[in-house]
Amino acid sequence: MNLFQAPTGTRDVLAPESARVEALIGTFAVLARRANYGLILSPMFEDAGVFRRGVGEASELVTKEMYEFEDRGGRLLALRPEGTASVVRAYIQHRPQPPFKAWYATPAFRYERPQAGRYRQHHQLGVEAIGSADPDLDVEVIALLADYLHAVGLQAITLRLNSMGDDECRPAYVARLEQFLEAHASELCAEHQENWKRNPLRVLDCKRVECLALRPQMPRLSEQRCGPCEAHFARVREGLDALGIAYELDDFLVRGLDYYTRTTFEFGSDALQAAQNAVGGGGRYDKLVGALGGPETPGIGFATGIERVLLALEAEGKATMDEGPVEVFVVDLTGGAEARDLTIALRREGFVAERSFDQRSMKAQMRQADRAGAWVALIVGEAELASGEITARVLRGEQAHQQVSLARPELTDGLRQLLGKARG
Repeated sequence: MNLFQAPTGTRDVLAPESARVEALIGTFAVLARRANYGLILSPMFEDAGVFRRGVGEASELVTKEMYEFEDRGGRLLALRPEGTASVVRAYIQHRPQPPFKAWYATPAFRYERPQAGRYRQHHQLGVEAIGSADPDLDVEVIALLADYLHAVGLQAITLRLNSMGDDECRPAYVARLEQFLEAHASELCAEHQENWKRNPLRVLDCKRVECLALRPQMPRLSEQRCGPCEAHFARVREGLDALGIAYELDDFLVRGLDYYTRTTFEFGSDALQAAQNAVGGGGRYDKLVGALGGPETPGIGFATGIERVLLALEAEGKATMDEGPVEVFVVDLTGGAEARDLTIALRREGFVAERSFDQRSMKAQMRQADRAGAWVALIVGEAELASGEITARVLRGEQAHQQVSLARPELTDGLRQLLGKARG
């Protein structure tokens, strides 16, 4: 009989590796809350129109990567391929007081060729700030992602920054770009020779050799931006400079989604291959709320991929596992009731405590304590029951093998002191 396995492009993440994911989410949650972003929980699937209209009917994400299905009621639904459109749909539906500042942690689904750090089900952390066109909000959002990447330990990262203009100045630029692409169509990569007319801006983001070779000759959007867009972008750069956040200007950064206007940004890991080094990015989307049927409302946000961040940490040599989350392991040689009661009591006092089951031998329980990475074993035998004391044995660190007796009334304080010494 064939055993079921996780579908192609997905994977199971078990402990202790999952503890790294938990830590990334926890760090993000703390930083987002400090900036007054509230958690939003939205469905993993939406009406397919949310993404078709939001992301763009002609985008590669919609035409090639989105998981669509018809439910039993005949409705065309799609698994979430990215987080922004869902949050905007929720904003339109519920009309919270702007500025609406939300953060999310969500799986996202894209049908693409699996590779390192890119899965058909991956996981995103992100924020959206809807209701203000102030460029200082752009700075706040970029700074939040920068602080998060530094907080989790990434150092070799580079921020690329661009402004895509708006409906006043971008059409003229797109017209110039179309003229250029038509004249050089035969020199484009095979994909864009076929479909450059559908979305000319997509060529700017192409990483294939043929399209990259044409970049030096392509018209630049920075030459076409109108006064208001230039002023907005100048204020963003001024804010980043004031905060000491280094960046590189990149006229070709379009981020691959149709809804971006003005500011776009992307953080890349210098420790990863340049073609696939993005660890997070986003931009302003002042027309997206209107595109989904709401009132014209500006917004900005970003997303960062958990798998990509983990890959970058590993490339920087910072993906080590903790020795183990267990602080205290209760070894019970009297039938198990002491372990049952003591582990729960210790957990209520804030300790990470574990025990063995099935009344195993002391040797087997000590082996399990070692595998769990426990710092201290509390040993309860008949002698300990009679004396009212518990034997505490340090299992790791410089104090390894030290053994003391702790009276039950003083167990909590004595255990904290012992753990403090054991951890150095």
